[in-house]
Amino acid sequence: MRQLRHWLRERIELEGLLRFLKGKTVPHHRHSYIYLSGGVLLFLLAIQVISGTLLLAHYSPGENTAFESIVHLVTQVPMGAYIRSIHSWGANLMVFFLFLHLFCVLLYKGYRRPRELTWMGGFLLFILVLASGFSGYLLPWNQLALAATKVGTDAPRALGLPGIWISLLLRGGQDITGVTLGRFFALHVWGLPLLFFPLLALHLFLVQMQGMAVPPSIEREGGYGVIPFFPNFLYRDLVLWLLTLGVVLTLAVLFPWPLGEKADPLAPTPEGIKPEWYFLFLFQTLKLFPARIMGISGESIAMIVILWVALATFLYPFIDRQAEPTKTPLLLRLAPYLGISYVLFMTLWGLLS
Repeated sequence: MRQLRHWLRERIELEGLLRFLKGKTVPHHRHSYIYLSGGVLLFLLAIQVISGTLLLAHYSPGENTAFESIVHLVTQVPMGAYIRSIHSWGANLMVFFLFLHLFCVLLYKGYRRPRELTWMGGFLLFILVLASGFSGYLLPWNQLALAATKVGTDAPRALGLPGIWISLLLRGGQDITGVTLGRFFALHVWGLPLLFFPLLALHLFLVQMQGMAVPPSIEREGGYGVIPFFPNFLYRDLVLWLLTLGVVLTLAVLFPWPLGEKADPLAPTPEGIKPEWYFLFLFQTLKLFPARIMGISGESIAMIVILWVALATFLYPFIDRQAEPTKTPLLLRLAPYLGISYVLFMTLWGLLS
């Protein structure tokens, strides 16, 4: 071990890395648990990469091969059904913790100066993860995924010519076909990861440079200290990672991800079709608008409102610029609470309706 350590020291500056880890600290206060959500996301990302790579070894994209390759994976490949369930449940848990992470940053104002770029990068990562979930949903090529993709790729058409162009670009034509499947496969496996991982590296770099944000209420009280990242905070991360792994494995065993029926592009869309739970708040929002508003399509107005809200959220650090929260206008102070409550209410409504 001494020789191995000496060999590594000469080549990768192992001592410098250890000094960095030993010198890194994390704020310690009554809300310190919020810092654990980022580590859980990285752990779930690792699960997705590993399980996705294993699935990729047996998956064959194509209108006549995709569903059959999943059937072969589930029925013939040892642990195939288990790995598929791990990947599917891991994706859902990753989106859940991503929402939780986003909500915590909003509520505790972790986007304040000088962390504007950290927030903007994190919000773009949030969009890319949702896009990855949307693209991966079609890959099993079952009837439910086909119907949901039809609804999802029809939505941009409400924006007029730009939206129609986006819809045609995603579908590769007017209808959902094997070409669409190929494009979604390329997006899921190559296109989105090529954007995601460099942006994630930048996000993590900014977090390391700026340190963890402290909630304004704690800053005003001044009653917080710091703990070493290694090993104190890392041990807490590891405990939560083990619990998360246990939850993923348990869900995969007790609730295997369903296979469904093979997709038939000519079949009618099933009644009551709904998107995955993390798109339900958008789906329910579109349903709130009437068919026509002053001669304009209600769906078009809804899409424009959604895009403006997304842009405002992306630029929120420049909207809420007050360093002292007590000086922030009441509407801006309430905006995060109202937004989070709206997302939760709409999601619950969509699940129960």
